[in-house]
Amino acid sequence: MSISTDIRPVSYLKSKSADLLKQINDTHRPVIITQNGEPKAVLQDPTSYEKMRNAIGLLKLISQGEEDIKNKKTTTQENVFKKLESKLKKRKNV
Repeated sequence: MSISTDIRPVSYLKSKSADLLKQINDTHRPVIITQNGEPKAVLQDPTSYEKMRNAIGLLKLISQGEEDIKNKKTTTQENVFKKLESKLKKRKNV
């Protein structure tokens, strides 16, 4: 699997779009589209794109958590459950 097989000029996209879409959906590898020899776009199948977006979302959450730890913005599990129990009791009484 060489990345050079997944780089195509925009003229290839124009003339063989159906073949290119089949390749992307069969291999689940993105294809880089170039224009005047410069990379200009990446084509990716929807499933791989969704997985990538989910992974990025998880990485953002991890990063935020690490930042909270650095800034000492944490609480114990016991305190979290106490607050939740208190809120649930208040809802029952309303």
